[in-house]
Amino acid sequence: MSVSDEEVVDGYAAAVGARLRAVRKHKKLSLQSVEAMSDQEFKASVLGAYERGERSISVPRLQRLAALYDVPIEQLLPKDQLPTSVTAAQLDDFAATELILDPISTPELSGRRGQGDSKFTIDLNKLNDVVGPERDVLRRYLGMIQVQRQDFNGRMITIRTDDLRVIGCIFELTLEQMSQRLDDLGLRLR
Repeated sequence: MSVSDEEVVDGYAAAVGARLRAVRKHKKLSLQSVEAMSDQEFKASVLGAYERGERSISVPRLQRLAALYDVPIEQLLPKDQLPTSVTAAQLDDFAATELILDPISTPELSGRRGQGDSKFTIDLNKLNDVVGPERDVLRRYLGMIQVQRQDFNGRMITIRTDDLRVIGCIFELTLEQMSQRLDDLGLRLR
């Protein structure tokens, strides 16, 4: 029994829809709040149809939605090919498994952590106000961590001591000096 092109397209639209729903829920947004945030560009009923796989979203609209959610566009696309006939519950499960848990809060995913391994929480909103080379380097490095974790809440990010050590090396600072520099810039949350 062969799978028709239409079934493949329908299956992919459903998989994209599941990703759209998972990212929206991860951002704690309702369909109505997305409609309001987008100045009515993304009507709640249309976005719901995209999420259910009843309608296919165009690439330009997908790009605008990614910008609205403040995530890279690839986060709105399914990672693996899905079977063409899946239930809505299976799609939700599939999309949810693609939202990677924060390895800091789940040591079993991040491997073994050292005894004195500290965490540093950085205020991403304040990072936008920083002037100088630190801002660009920190944005790139922290952005890479966000993509890896698929964590785009946009307000804060928690990094490990090893991450801060790497950032310090970039600026030719010790771990302690880099930690102090974050404090001096007002970026570290306590």
